[in-house]
Amino acid sequence: MHGITSEDLSSRGFGHSSSSPSLLLHQQPQAPPPLKPLWSQLQQSPPRARLHLYFIRACMGILVLTCLIQLVTVGQIWHRPRLPNLGGSRGQYQLIGRSTPASNEGSPGPVAATPPILPARIYKSNGYLEVSCNGGLNQMRAAICDMTTIARFLNLTLVVPELDKKSFWADPSDFADIFNVSNFINSLRDEVRIIKRLPRRIIGKGSPGGSFMMPPVSWSNETYYLTQILPLFGKYEVIHFNKTDARLANNGLPIELQRLRCRVNYQALRFTDQIESLGNKLVQILQAKGYFVALHLRYEMDMLAFSGCTHGCSDEEAEMLKRMRYAYPWWREKEIASEKKRLEGLCPLTPEEAALILQALGFGRETQIYIAAGEIFASELRLKALKAAFPQLVRKEMLLDPEDLKQFQNHSSQMAALDYMVSIASDVFIPTYNGNMAKVVEGHRRYLGYRKSILLDRRELVRLLDLFQNQTLSWDEFANGVQVAHMNRMGKPSPRNVIPNKPKEEDNFYANPWECLRNPS
Repeated sequence: MHGITSEDLSSRGFGHSSSSPSLLLHQQPQAPPPLKPLWSQLQQSPPRARLHLYFIRACMGILVLTCLIQLVTVGQIWHRPRLPNLGGSRGQYQLIGRSTPASNEGSPGPVAATPPILPARIYKSNGYLEVSCNGGLNQMRAAICDMTTIARFLNLTLVVPELDKKSFWADPSDFADIFNVSNFINSLRDEVRIIKRLPRRIIGKGSPGGSFMMPPVSWSNETYYLTQILPLFGKYEVIHFNKTDARLANNGLPIELQRLRCRVNYQALRFTDQIESLGNKLVQILQAKGYFVALHLRYEMDMLAFSGCTHGCSDEEAEMLKRMRYAYPWWREKEIASEKKRLEGLCPLTPEEAALILQALGFGRETQIYIAAGEIFASELRLKALKAAFPQLVRKEMLLDPEDLKQFQNHSSQMAALDYMVSIASDVFIPTYNGNMAKVVEGHRRYLGYRKSILLDRRELVRLLDLFQNQTLSWDEFANGVQVAHMNRMGKPSPRNVIPNKPKEEDNFYANPWECLRNPS
């Protein structure tokens, strides 16, 4: 009983009076007074009870705090997985702990989608990596992806890459003129630290202890960079790679490295707003007219000079191309047998050959053909047959106002970026030569859901073309042969072809980034 006094008991006949027991039997029971809340009782209880109260409150607080900490920790692990830290000081490294493969369902978002700005990864850098990219737009693009991956693997701070200004095209464009620098830095900030320029304390500091310039060994795997390159940062604060194309192996790399190459390529390397705006305008103009094919007609002067392919050229034109090849020391080779290279499938198709192949594949005169290429060699003469077969043959210069293209004139890489965007968006992509743009666009279209890309078997096509042109084959036989040869060359899912010790002959990683794709079971 709670809160009942001795006076209460006396008044009810339970005191020391001599009341008769019979009176107790007839006394009506009364309801006890209402109970006070336990919390109130404890507050009015002796000191020992209050200690129990404080103990309970402390335990409850600790329990709640522990639950909150666990929830936060689980959330961080779920959203940003990490592999064990294998180091962070100079001379050690840390493997990649985050990558972004394509999802298993649905199509991955377009490359233009803006990724969230992620928190920067906190680590102690092993040094600074500068890189100079060489070649055209897509050769440099692949090199940027490789060098960013290497910087992450070796725990290096990457300086925004320098682009080639000394090649045949003499394009003065900087990285920021082609790519969105902020997106490049911010979209990778949870993986690798990227800065726009070296700190002032390092600029101008000479060797030893300053910078060291070198070209990495071509087609090297992660072991080479770990054992041969990383120790150099113990002596030099900065290493400058002066050639970066094809310096990372296609195959045999950890899947984390392969997927980071894709993340750089398809998420971090967005074009500038100006390029994307005009590229989207081009695509909208073409799509408004219906179905269109992007034909990467690699019959440009630099490609013909570099390859030594002169099929269909006059003697004067062949001599001009030869002089041009010898004017560039890095293009110079022994005497090239043009016809032999052509029979081996090592030459780009001519515009006349491309017209026949497109017709044999079933494309009609009404098909809209967009030429994704630079200036075609002897274009007025060489494009005549292609224009006759496909009257809706267009180029960016024909679709856009000259004022729109004015800012891109004399900037071949920026012009190539427009062709790249159109090629990605086209209903069908057909390259006439397996160059860097053909490879990178093919891989990007695979990443976006295996969009149709017809990958021409030039060796077989040359054989069929010669048989048709010497009237050994009828048109129907020729067309049937072309279609049969390409039934399984439409960019459908297929594992990358691996040729040990022959990296130049195996499938290029960027043409078929198998590790990043949604592959059917």
